Formats: sequence, structure tokens, C-alpha cells
Amino acid sequence: MTAANIRQEVIADNIANVNTPNYKRSVVEFEELLAREIYDEEPDGKLKLVRTHDKHLPFEPLAFHAEPQIVQDNSTTMRMDKNNVDIDIEMASLAKNQLYYNAIATQFGGYVTTMRNAITSGQQ
Repeated sequence: MTAANIRQEVIADNIANVNTPNYKRSVVEFEELLAREIYDEEPDGKLKLVRTHDKHLPFEPLAFHAEPQIVQDNSTTMRMDKNNVDIDIEMASLAKNQLYYNAIATQFGGYVTTMRNAITSGQQ
């Protein structure tokens, strides 16, 4: 959710600077970094194991360090004033990010409800 919040701010900055000369758009990279951390070290591409109980077989615990990164896109220039913000792409990215955030929030809400029901044994 943090990455989606940061992405929302970056997209808003891009949209706000659509007419600023020499402005270069920025993007947030996170999902790819997290996927690389989870899967790249395993030769077969499977998810690494996570030990959830002391009596489970021992293995080295996972340490995820993926953080959202804001990266400036200097590869393109859309106009003569060297601005590379395309409003159509930014608006589509904004809509995609909003859907992504809503899906995560819904999933997290379901998880909290499940935990609350487990704690209260389903009693209201």
C-alpha cells in the first residue's frame, strides 16, 4: 500500500508538471524489485520457504529489503520544450494505481476481518 501511495504522489507530480519546460516524468518501481527478491535466488523459480513455528524444520529466514524507488525517466522527450509527460499515459497510470490500491485495501480488510473473527471465535 505504501508503494501505491508513493506512486499516487509521483503521478500527481507528473500531471501537475505537464506544461513545465524541461520537466522529466518519474515512475515508482517496487513490484519488480520485490519479485526479484522473492524469486531470483531460487534456481527453479519457486517461492522460498518461510518458517512460521519453532518446531518446523530449520532454514535461513527471508529478509526482504525491497523499498519503492522513484526513478526519473530521461529516455524520452515528448515536446520541443524537453518535457516528456504524456497526459494520457499519466491518467491511465492514475486509474490503474487507484484500482491496484483499492484491491489491496479490500484484501487487507478481509484479512483483518478474518483475524478479528479468529480472535473472537466468530462471536460478535
